[in-house]
Amino acid sequence: MSTDTALPPGPRAPRAVQTLAWMTRPMPFMERCRARYGDTFTVRIAQEGTWVFVSHPDAVKQVFTGDPAVLHAGIANRILRPWLGDESVLLLDGAGHMAQRKLLLPPFHGERMQRYGEQMEQIASAEVATWPTGEPMAMWPRMQAVTLEIIVRTIFGEAEGERLQRLRARLRESAELTTDWRTMLAMATIGPDRIAKANIFRRRMDPVDAVVYEAIAARRADGDLEGRDDILSMLLQARHEDGSPMTDVELRDELMTLLIAGHETTATSLSWAIERLLRTDGAMDRLRSGDEDYLDAVVKETLRLRPVLPIVVRKLQAPMEIGGWSLPAGVTVAPCIHLVHRREDVYPQAARFRPERFLEKPAGTYTWLPFGGGVRRCLGAAFAQFEMKTVLRVLANEVRLSPARPESEPVRRRAITLTPGRGAEVVASAA
Repeated sequence: MSTDTALPPGPRAPRAVQTLAWMTRPMPFMERCRARYGDTFTVRIAQEGTWVFVSHPDAVKQVFTGDPAVLHAGIANRILRPWLGDESVLLLDGAGHMAQRKLLLPPFHGERMQRYGEQMEQIASAEVATWPTGEPMAMWPRMQAVTLEIIVRTIFGEAEGERLQRLRARLRESAELTTDWRTMLAMATIGPDRIAKANIFRRRMDPVDAVVYEAIAARRADGDLEGRDDILSMLLQARHEDGSPMTDVELRDELMTLLIAGHETTATSLSWAIERLLRTDGAMDRLRSGDEDYLDAVVKETLRLRPVLPIVVRKLQAPMEIGGWSLPAGVTVAPCIHLVHRREDVYPQAARFRPERFLEKPAGTYTWLPFGGGVRRCLGAAFAQFEMKTVLRVLANEVRLSPARPESEPVRRRAITLTPGRGAEVVASAA
């Protein structure tokens, strides 16, 4: 490969045209670029500067194991600032990021996470009991209802009541805003910093902030934090290295990060899992058999074939050699989840949904990337997979589903996520 300081080749179309292609049909756009320019190519996106996509595992490894002082993810994630705020772990870099990460890590691992399993089962089972039978329904909003309830209960630990109802309503409104195509268009047109200050946006987000701050104040006043398992109570007890507690702004921003990152993405992944299972001969029968290894493989294969996010991003703070190219500071490097997951040399018959591949060979650190990698790997990765397996187990045991139409569903972009084009339409019948 070239070691010239020039950027890798890429489309020569105007920035506006490339932005439109990326917004409307990202998967074909990325695939055309790789077919023409190879594993490393340059794309120019409005309000986002210059991106260099990488899709070879060796280049991905360079990014994920590179110096975090050079490879900044927080600044590259600024598009999320209007929802998450400046103190979100996703928007911080350096020492600030690592400090927040340490505070957030404990609730999502080990025995503490396992305690949420029974609650997840109850929530999923209660949702299934409301489903109509014998008529088409979209699974995506149904899975949104399940994951919203799970995340609200595990984060806030609220008993049923007026505040929990307001939390649900406000967070649902926030989720709708994050998946609205008009939001994406506004981001591409005027950028996230101006969006965050816009009156029309604040009218939607201020009520969300108010109910989150109210929940923080109420839990702090309740006391008995040590006797509770919810994430808010744990974060109220957490301390920085200097012994100081998290501020209300820090708490708000991290709670919103967990809510948005842990609700929308998992709902979409569950919808894709159902859509793919129902169009794969024998898959649901094997799932019903109780084969836990197969269930785990189904989750991994869903996240491979239908990743919710197509890329992760790092903005270079200094020049760096990646994939044989000497890239300048200021460029955003984008390990491309979608393209890595479609490599035939790693995943034979890559376009086919085949969970068995993960029974034959474990997921690779630099070839299976739904949660990113390195020091920025998603904190909720284990939680999300545990939640997916719990919900899918309930669905397999308590309801029979069939696709509403024989043809597969297209991928549709909803803001920054890639969702089933018809919402994963199914027909339910009694188990």
